[in-house]
Amino acid sequence: MARPSRAPERRAELIAVARRAVVERGVLNLRLRDIADGAGLSSGSVLYYFPTLTDLLQEVQQEAVERFCTQREQAARHGDPAQRLVATIRSGLPTGPGDELCVLLYELGTIARRDPAYAARHIALYERQVRVYTGILEAGAATGEFALTADAVAIARNLVALEDGYGLHLTQAVPTLDRATAEAMLLSYARTATACALEDPS
Repeated sequence: MARPSRAPERRAELIAVARRAVVERGVLNLRLRDIADGAGLSSGSVLYYFPTLTDLLQEVQQEAVERFCTQREQAARHGDPAQRLVATIRSGLPTGPGDELCVLLYELGTIARRDPAYAARHIALYERQVRVYTGILEAGAATGEFALTADAVAIARNLVALEDGYGLHLTQAVPTLDRATAEAMLLSYARTATACALEDPS
């Protein structure tokens, strides 16, 4: 009887090694040799599972996008619309330069400027977050909890764009602001956009 293939396990291991390598080295400095060394394999062995480094990094990006969005969607499920909006804002900001998942997404986002496949996933990440915010904003408007000052989708897009901008500042080697300040500025915009007090539950 043939032994079961270990290919899925090996691929998952290589994705995990690549994920750590992107965070530690940065995507622009990453080499196939870094992945091979981290996995204890030859470069040729890595290419057996992933034909190119680009293919491997696309898998890393896909896994990171799914993990990030799932976490945000879970944060947005509980409470009334105001509570959900605050929780969603808090779930989208990196904790700082050491936030592995957010740093990973920002690093991989740099490739989106040149590679359509990466760009498509980056757009999907953005649009999925917009949908989360839009659903909360529309629910709040429907119950009368929010009095939206603009279209729900427009407000949602602004919130995600602000998160992205503040997140880049938070993950720099020398952050230009702290998470509490970024969160306060996002909440300030959200209060204005919804005409709701949005008390921070913490």
